[in-house]
Amino acid sequence: MKITVKLYAVLQIGRFAEKELDYPVGAHVGDVVKDLALPAEHVDILLVNGRHVDRESLLQDGDVLSLLPMVEGG
Repeated sequence: MKITVKLYAVLQIGRFAEKELDYPVGAHVGDVVKDLALPAEHVDILLVNGRHVDRESLLQDGDVLSLLPMVEGG
């Protein structure tokens, strides 16, 4: 199945902003985070098709997975 992965802020460094990737049916959000070697402690906001999910959420063909670090400000 094909999913679109969008990385934001520091998660893009040395990687990409948006990319279409192939995953087997039954893949979870956490599988993508692991495969991209993203530091787990920096991936705080997980969205599939604009909705908050957790790492155990199943992905479906055509999903858009957005990964964001915690937003900080002052």
